[in-house]
Amino acid sequence: MRYKADITAGALKLPESRLIADLLLHKVDAAGWKDAILSKNVLQARSAATATRLTKLIRGRLEAMGPDLWKLVRDGKGTVATHAVFAAAVKHSPLLGDFLEIVVGELYRRFSPALSNKVWAEYLEGCRERDHEMPQWNETTRRRLRSSVFQMLAQAGYIENTGSLQLQTVHVADQVLRYLKANHEEYVLRCMQVAP
Repeated sequence: MRYKADITAGALKLPESRLIADLLLHKVDAAGWKDAILSKNVLQARSAATATRLTKLIRGRLEAMGPDLWKLVRDGKGTVATHAVFAAAVKHSPLLGDFLEIVVGELYRRFSPALSNKVWAEYLEGCRERDHEMPQWNETTRRRLRSSVFQMLAQAGYIENTGSLQLQTVHVADQVLRYLKANHEEYVLRCMQVAP
């Protein structure tokens, strides 16, 4: 199955991603993870269930990449860290990556001024044609997925904000581009470089 709804757990979550990247870089064992996430509640989650869900999402994203990217997430300033987390999110979620490559890229090519809820709905219909095993999501899940994806696009600078949905030109941080090129992350590069 190509498309999953696991990104409804949250947008980029940069502060939390920095903490998870630090744990990964320190090669913490299972007991150390449990202590940090549940006992010390380093993510400052409201409940153990939320902490566990967030950790699973963020750790899954980051583990799709390597330690050099984790360092950019943990230590990078502003845009560098944001684009590093975004790159991991794109690799981890083809639902996000394909939306960038197929829909957002086409909107930029047509000089469209903004995203819309309609293009998201049409994209999800197209996903079913590309992935016949994709679950039938209810309207609430579809809305939450759209909200998460649009938030990530705003955080990474592709749209002005989630209110206007105005498309903007994005210059992906050089350190992130270098990491992606050095590690032959062609899909992620294509997705992230859709802006003119």
